[in-house]
Amino acid sequence: MSRIGRMPVEIPAGVDVKINGQEVTVKGPKGTLVETFHKNMTIKKEGNTLIVTRPNDEKENRALHGLTRSLLNNMVVGVTQGFEKQLEIVGVGYRAQKQGKKLVLTLGYSHPVEIEEPAGITIEVPSPDKIIVKGADKQAVGELAAKIRAKRPPEPYKGKGIRYAGEVIVRKEGKTGK
Repeated sequence: MSRIGRMPVEIPAGVDVKINGQEVTVKGPKGTLVETFHKNMTIKKEGNTLIVTRPNDEKENRALHGLTRSLLNNMVVGVTQGFEKQLEIVGVGYRAQKQGKKLVLTLGYSHPVEIEEPAGITIEVPSPDKIIVKGADKQAVGELAAKIRAKRPPEPYKGKGIRYAGEVIVRKEGKTGK
């Protein structure tokens, strides 16, 4: 049995889960998430828990078992607590600011880089060198944070660029003169 797959997903108070075949809808205080799961996985609601079962021990079904349970758990956590990714900007003249629903980044290019805030995700800029991406959908939060980081990834010589909070950049030694 999958160690993760056999664990039940606890449904906290204030969260509503509807199962319609393979489509699961989770509603909570932070929003609503809808996901369609693989046809081999069986999802049952028993009291205030969700249980995922698989039909047999084939390799594909074993892999899908833990994945399905993890995705369900992420949906429940997302609508109750939400997810967030923090980014740091390092570099002279590099900064971020919020203009309405847009994130405007000054990253040493000849033009400012603008990123639109997608539905269901909020971008906060507490200081010009910090960005916080928040939302209920873990995948969407991570994807937007990766898109922001990709605008100027950290370089290994001076460490300038956008990095995740706590990310360690392996530094290289520069050229030495004669």
